[in-house]
Amino acid sequence: MVLWESLVKTTVELPDDLYRRAKAQAALRGRKFKELVEEGLRMVLAAPEDKNQAADLARLMKRASGIVDSGAGDLSSNPKHLAGYGRDGRNR
Repeated sequence: MVLWESLVKTTVELPDDLYRRAKAQAALRGRKFKELVEEGLRMVLAAPEDKNQAADLARLMKRASGIVDSGAGDLSSNPKHLAGYGRDGRNR
């Protein structure tokens, strides 16, 4: 157990609206602004680095994929539904 941690005092520039929102949120939680900032930094540093947001979105949406069954098959493989698109569409 650490009884005493050394502290570093620093200056951080924030947009006014972000500062006001964070300050209000800290007050609503009954905490100091610096405690809210420290908590936020700890959360960001503890989270795994997101190297590919597209892959993350795919992971999040995986359970939702295929939920709706429209009754129609894959229209992209049916020539009837592709008539008039792409090269066929330019010649008309």
